[in-house]
Amino acid sequence: MGFVEALVENASIKTIPLATVVVWAALMTIGRIQEHRKIKSLGNYGPSLKPLLPFGLDFLYHGIRSTIAQQNLELWRDVFFSQFWTIEMRILNERVCFTGDPENIKAMLATQFHDFGKGKRFHEEWSDFLGDSIFTVDGARWHDSRQLLRPQFSRDRVSDLHCFEKHVQILFKAIANGGPLDGEDQPVDLARADGRRVDMKDLFYRYTLDASADFLLGTDIKCLTTPEQTIMHSFNEVQRIQNIMIRISKLRWLIPKKAYHAAIRDIENLVNPIIQGVLSMSPDELAAHTKSDRDYTFLHELASFTRDPKLMRDQIFSILLAGRDTTASALSFAMYELSRHPEVVARLRSEILTTVGTHQLPTYEHLKEMSYLRAVLNETLRLYPPVPFNVRIALKDTTLPRGGGPDGTEPLSILKDTQVAYSTIVMQRRPDLYPPISESFADPAIFSPERWAVWHPRPHDYIPFNAGPRFCIGQQFALTEIGYTLCRIFQRFDRVQSFMHEIDDSQPLLKSDIVLSPGPGVHVAFWEAKND
Repeated sequence: MGFVEALVENASIKTIPLATVVVWAALMTIGRIQEHRKIKSLGNYGPSLKPLLPFGLDFLYHGIRSTIAQQNLELWRDVFFSQFWTIEMRILNERVCFTGDPENIKAMLATQFHDFGKGKRFHEEWSDFLGDSIFTVDGARWHDSRQLLRPQFSRDRVSDLHCFEKHVQILFKAIANGGPLDGEDQPVDLARADGRRVDMKDLFYRYTLDASADFLLGTDIKCLTTPEQTIMHSFNEVQRIQNIMIRISKLRWLIPKKAYHAAIRDIENLVNPIIQGVLSMSPDELAAHTKSDRDYTFLHELASFTRDPKLMRDQIFSILLAGRDTTASALSFAMYELSRHPEVVARLRSEILTTVGTHQLPTYEHLKEMSYLRAVLNETLRLYPPVPFNVRIALKDTTLPRGGGPDGTEPLSILKDTQVAYSTIVMQRRPDLYPPISESFADPAIFSPERWAVWHPRPHDYIPFNAGPRFCIGQQFALTEIGYTLCRIFQRFDRVQSFMHEIDDSQPLLKSDIVLSPGPGVHVAFWEAKND
């Protein structure tokens, strides 16, 4: 009688579970031994954080708790990177690496680009939300998506600013109203803006979704004129739940997803009729739109590329997410800091009035000329990069330049399918990457646009729009929209007052549901210039 037959014959209800555990433990041990040999053959382990609970469950707990408490920066900076800028840990029996080292980030994003990517797991984790869009795929599918998007962000398209102005005018009315309008035709006395408290985070997220949908899809979603806008809540809810699912990795099946899928359906209910409308066009009608500078949108280009409504839906979800959240994040944090630094507002406004004047609309060339405006944007994105935490998956066995060995100075072995999480916000705030504090160079922890007159970061020390082949294709669109919006606001207003001290004691709470934002909002009041 063979071994298997004997085992089956003598098996009982009590012995089967025990045998299962024994086999599982043996397989896990064999796997760890094989993994260890491969790691040592490539280079070395790095400094490791040891879990207090089996399978690193305490790491999962702290990750979720820090997300809910809006303290992810503190977790990474003060716990993960308390001694080394690259560390590793085991979570659910998987080796995971974390880095805030610019050399390692440079390797993953640029010099070793083909060694790292989004990977199969990332695609699976995001498939319900973003499907097969540019943010979730690698290789040829990623390249095709990028080529599809590229014409939409050409200089000719980005420098056409009339789309922004239409929504800025509604934004001014919303500021005077103290919040979104109740319908497009609501009468508003613009003089009521003086000293009226308003949450600019809420208005900026509405404004950027309206402007992005108009620019990219030729559709006005009307978030600024619809107080209870379902799509606003749905985008926020999807990201909140998605963020939690990412942090608990293989245990994401434990998260209830009813609200998650309902929010996705809400967004689809907006997007699908738009897709069907363009798919119903004849080839001649579609060609006429794609050849017209005035009528051309990404939607028409997308319909020329594919007739698959699912693929169109995935790409539209991605560009709406990026077009709304990253730009609104930067605008919100810029206003947060400007409201606390009247001297910066005064200097910025002086440059705006000197370059553009009070009544002329700024042009793309005007925005390029204003060096202090650019410094304000750079400083905002340095302290508050829109995507503060990110991840890459090793597509093959490889190494990172630093992080291995007991002191973290040797190459770090990275096996295929290993997750490497990196933090832009931690790296861009590292004091050791900056010149010494002096009269001409402020503490890197504080907001100081003046530093950009005397300091130029090394490549990959400052990457708010990512780097390498996957750098943000909408970078110029975002910078143009942010610059134009701030320019128009400070043409009209010469002072902005902050109410944030009473809310967060001037210690900004950094909410990071995928994209960074000020957790409690940005509560300010504007004062209109009287003597210009």
